[in-house]
Amino acid sequence: MTHTLPALPYSLDALEPYISSQTLSFHHGKHHNTYIQKLNELIQDSELDNKSLEEILVSTFNKPNEVTLFNNAAQVWNHSFYWQCMTPESSDHPNPSGRLMEKINTDFGSFASFLDKFKQAGLTQFGSGWAWLVLDNGVLKVTKTSNADLPLVHGQQALLTMDVWEHAYYLDYQNRRGDYINTYLEKLVNWDFVESNLAKAK
Repeated sequence: MTHTLPALPYSLDALEPYISSQTLSFHHGKHHNTYIQKLNELIQDSELDNKSLEEILVSTFNKPNEVTLFNNAAQVWNHSFYWQCMTPESSDHPNPSGRLMEKINTDFGSFASFLDKFKQAGLTQFGSGWAWLVLDNGVLKVTKTSNADLPLVHGQQALLTMDVWEHAYYLDYQNRRGDYINTYLEKLVNWDFVESNLAKAK
């Protein structure tokens, strides 16, 4: 099975002025695509060649001799998910609603409390990584992972992610990760996508 670069769900300039077309061009067209190319090279003519991305992740997680393969597969999954977490129509639906908002209020106490926890996860992730909203045994939690790690291999269901690798924001925000995080939460989150993930959660 050959893995391919998924198209962005919006045009390269659709997230401006919050994320520039230059950032998306590099991030999607170069970084994400490089992970896919490397993944295809690593699985070629192997027993994983006909496996899904999720199957590859589960079978290579925590195996010392499969670190490179896991990291590339995980970054393919993480980035494909991340693009869906943003939308140029965020201002039309700036906050979660329905069951998701009810569950956020139940599990975090308030939407403001969730936002604070999510911001802190992004700000306190040392070096490269990701901030996540996940469903863990029926409970919403905010987590963070280093490098390519992801909730899927820890028995958690990802609902939302934010990329805090520097290449996700440096061209637009330089070292101001906090500004990027605030903008992401206030101007970019695709709450319809997050709500659909909760609706599909097992």
